[in-house]
Amino acid sequence: MKRTFWRLAGLFILTSLFLVIALRWVPAPGSSVMAQHWIKATWAGQRNALRYDWTPYADISPHAALAVLAAEDQRFPDHWGVDFVELQKALKHIRKGQPTRGASTVTQQVAKNLFLWSGRSWIRKGLEIWFTVLLECLWPKQRILEVYLNIAEFGELTFGVEAASRRFFNKSAAHLTAGEAARLAAVLPNPLRYRADKPSHYVLKRQRWIERQMRQLGGVTYLDKL
Repeated sequence: MKRTFWRLAGLFILTSLFLVIALRWVPAPGSSVMAQHWIKATWAGQRNALRYDWTPYADISPHAALAVLAAEDQRFPDHWGVDFVELQKALKHIRKGQPTRGASTVTQQVAKNLFLWSGRSWIRKGLEIWFTVLLECLWPKQRILEVYLNIAEFGELTFGVEAASRRFFNKSAAHLTAGEAARLAAVLPNPLRYRADKPSHYVLKRQRWIERQMRQLGGVTYLDKL
């Protein structure tokens, strides 16, 4: 029994290492979350509804890269996958019974969306931390951000900033303005509830907040830290 366990553990480690190393250079053909959505859509008869178009980092507007960091992970260049400052804030809010957003970093979100399944459990969280460590050790920061920009969900069955830009603004991601990029980033907390093309008062308010954060970070020169 022990021998079987260690063999399975060794196989998992080798497989996860192979996947992470390969995807450092190979464009991601999709993600685990995309696969789950595609299965549901196919089951519902929406076979060709999923939008996804891999786009290299150099072909994405720097405003888009800055906007998602301003919205989701402002300490991204400095942490090693876990932002302990935001984690402490989240724990403090929980203790006070106050509402709080998750403290997941961009790296954690890439690990979760690329390799794992939806839902919450200690097993999934443990695997998320494992893949987060691998990504931070084996990928440069810019690659992590590039994959995030390509697999993040910006709307129903719409994954990646290129597909979102074409769907909501009828232009390629290379030509997104700062305002449009902030609008896309504003829906990230719940892309199934909020719409970039039909923004609610909350989305517009969050867009303005993200634009202020982008300016306070120093504009696109902030990306030079990656």
